[in-house]
Amino acid sequence: MEEKIEIMSLLQSKQVLEHELQLLVYGAVEIRENNSNKYIYVHYRDEGVVLTKYVGEYSEELYSLVLNNSIKARELKKQIKEITKKLKQLNYIEEELPEKVERNIDFTKRNLVDTIYKQAILEGVATTFADTENIIEGGKVNNMTSEDILKIINLKHAWEFILNKNVILSDTNFALLCEINKMVEEGFYYSAGKVRNVPVKIGGTAWIPDLPIESVIKEELEDILNREMNDVDRAIELLLYTMKKQIFIDGNKRTSVIYSNHYLISKGKGIISIPTDLTEKFKDLLIPYYEGRDEEKIKGFIKEKCYMSID
Repeated sequence: MEEKIEIMSLLQSKQVLEHELQLLVYGAVEIRENNSNKYIYVHYRDEGVVLTKYVGEYSEELYSLVLNNSIKARELKKQIKEITKKLKQLNYIEEELPEKVERNIDFTKRNLVDTIYKQAILEGVATTFADTENIIEGGKVNNMTSEDILKIINLKHAWEFILNKNVILSDTNFALLCEINKMVEEGFYYSAGKVRNVPVKIGGTAWIPDLPIESVIKEELEDILNREMNDVDRAIELLLYTMKKQIFIDGNKRTSVIYSNHYLISKGKGIISIPTDLTEKFKDLLIPYYEGRDEEKIKGFIKEKCYMSID
């Protein structure tokens, strides 16, 4: 059992490092000139293939950033190599994804812009579907705050993280929950991914969530994961539990949606996404649920209106 826990921990650490590496712009720098202007390109290797990528118009700051990224990339690759070596020593053999899980991942990727757009609206981000799509594809948008743009970028990174093969094969546990929140809140709070230690209030209700205790959360998550119920009901339980607990200082709804979907996708059972035209209805149902009322009502609403099956 201890060996399995160590393997899962190593796999999650490896994926975090690989994700960080993927976000870096690094490689052998080439400066090209055209009409007296200078442009930076990098040459790098991906799965044995040498590729070239345009970085941007030359500036000392950008040039230094790419050089520093290259140093950081070497260190990340070294850490990934060490983890791979440890996994080999533990006789870890990479599992193949079941066909239904692969289909679920493909389905989620095809609907990713729509899913992130719905999450953004749920959080009150002032965006449109077109702007959300543009941000996810790396384009520029007007009339949006840098904070709202960063929220969408962070959602993209968090979804990409859980859709990775090794992460999908990992348990839907407390460590994963914290890692998702860390990505969702990157650039906003230094305590992102850590259990909050300050009180918070919920708009629209006098109910105040207790300060979360890590050991209790782990036990309660384990209880949900071990109950006799179908996978869709379990995912809904995980979603509502992690929302109500307010485990983190911020980003709890975004974190909860992605976390519960990790479980659902890992079972090949579809995704949960709150439609934009039902956002206010969902929020209205959350309040009595937080207060300990109408639990079955919000569960039925999610299952009927927010759940999408791939079957």
